[in-house]
Amino acid sequence: MIISKREFIKFSLFKLFSFLFLKLNLKASIVKRNTKVLTNLIFFEHLISDDHPENPNRIKYILNYLKKSKNSSLLEIVDTNRDVKKWIREIHTDKHIYSLKKSNPLAEKVSRYAVKVCLTGVDKIMRKQSKNIFCAVRPPGHHALNTGKEEGFCYYNHVAITAKYIQKKFKLKKILIIDWDYHHGNSTEFFFYNDPSVLFFSTHDQFAYPGTGSPKRQGKGKGLGFNINVHLPCKTKDKEIIKVFHEILIPNVQKFKPDFILISAGFDSRINDTLGCFHLSDDCFRELTKILMKLSKIYCDNRILSILEGGYNLDGNAKATLAHINELNNLN
Repeated sequence: MIISKREFIKFSLFKLFSFLFLKLNLKASIVKRNTKVLTNLIFFEHLISDDHPENPNRIKYILNYLKKSKNSSLLEIVDTNRDVKKWIREIHTDKHIYSLKKSNPLAEKVSRYAVKVCLTGVDKIMRKQSKNIFCAVRPPGHHALNTGKEEGFCYYNHVAITAKYIQKKFKLKKILIIDWDYHHGNSTEFFFYNDPSVLFFSTHDQFAYPGTGSPKRQGKGKGLGFNINVHLPCKTKDKEIIKVFHEILIPNVQKFKPDFILISAGFDSRINDTLGCFHLSDDCFRELTKILMKLSKIYCDNRILSILEGGYNLDGNAKATLAHINELNNLN
């Protein structure tokens, strides 16, 4: 068969455009699967006092490290006017909300915006705009009860509100919450203690603030067995917490089969934190993240939303956070 010069050129151009089209679409699909780091400048505004460990520099250091890294393009500023009162009320009472607004309006406003960022992150994941999300927000939230005041630097429990949002907005039934903060997430435990639709797994020092988190507390009623507290002593090292994840977390997740994974990512469990005494390295947080990513791939279509909790050594907190983000964005 003889092909004319014009037909050959036409065929060659067709092949070239087809190749470029496929390459561009492949590149777009890879970008689409990337993680995102969501934040807002409002998190620089809340300040308890000049020498307080929970301060705006926690976010500033994280963003500075991220901007200098190979994954600087993952950062996204969330600018939204969405009303989240309905979702906050799924966890917190009107009395608590009113009291916070009256006694500490700026802290309430900033914590409310943290909720907005978290829910926006869920939307992005559920719409497949991102593979997973890290929310660089403050103040932390996992100690926030309904006392009408700040508890352990916390005002609203962002991870608990987000879990309810996922269940009610997107009709996903089973939520896994991992809390690797040095301090026990007593508020998260409280709100889901009777709830078999939320598996709460927390590693912490039960003798540190707030003095809760006994392994004997395993849930109540239908929620019995769905609250897992693992006490770890001071000077706990990487291999010890990784062993706990392999031997306790993974078998329970295999039985639970979550539809979505939330992480209360507290990096005060890192070595040299000013409010913690564990000896966990940045590599440890990479490994814990890797474990959760493998589980998310098996059970919930890679859906992970991670929310910053504690972490008070500014440099250490930023390094550990970046290690976590880099692993979240690992496409292998």
